[in-house]
Amino acid sequence: MTQYSKNKDVAEFVRQLIKTGWRYQMGGRHGKLTSPMGKSLPVPCSPSDRRAFLNFKRDIRKLENLT
Repeated sequence: MTQYSKNKDVAEFVRQLIKTGWRYQMGGRHGKLTSPMGKSLPVPCSPSDRRAFLNFKRDIRKLENLT
């Protein structure tokens, strides 16, 4: 199983997004999620902020609303 992030909540959320049509691509330091519409967002691999998961979900929601 691929480890998308060291944060278990972020990793599980990425797995759910991939099941719904998103694509994950490993980059240099961070992975990149690409929406079915082609918009992309970096995945926080080792978030130090305690709100990182909530911020990541917010960014995904914003990206989905743009498409």
